[in-house]
Amino acid sequence: MVKKEQPIEMITPPNMLRVKVGGRIGPIDEKAIERAEAALDDMKEVFSNWLENEVEKLEDAATHVARDGINSPAGETLFARAHDLRGMGTTYNFPIVTRMAGSLSKLIETEEKRAIAPTKLALAHTHAIRAALRQGVRDDQNPVGKALAEELESQVLDLVAEFEDQPAMRAAG
Repeated sequence: MVKKEQPIEMITPPNMLRVKVGGRIGPIDEKAIERAEAALDDMKEVFSNWLENEVEKLEDAATHVARDGINSPAGETLFARAHDLRGMGTTYNFPIVTRMAGSLSKLIETEEKRAIAPTKLALAHTHAIRAALRQGVRDDQNPVGKALAEELESQVLDLVAEFEDQPAMRAAG
């Protein structure tokens, strides 16, 4: 006995996104874009102040690391500050800060890495970030900023490679 195939029924669900958004998007309002860009320009000073405040917090944590050591709770605080700056630098038009803070974060992201990380290298990152902000070095188009970021990253990569080559460290980290 041959079984009869059931006819296929296509169900098209309603496009709820279109209902919520209100249909097609109209033409681009160039004036609105200009106003938004002007508002962002007006906020550059505010962005600068926010970034300055975050770098001050990083430096405060670095001061505690210099006094108490990178394996102290200050090391964890330094990581948290570097991690925050890694996310903010590019937003505030300082991608070089994002790059340097990312390198510092990679250096001290775990307790195990902080155990082998040279305090001087962590502090060098902090000083480099401050120098970039003070000198207005925003990105790696500046040859000194680029060279400094590359050197910091190179030292961190060498140290992290050593860390990852140690079987006991890999098991712990």
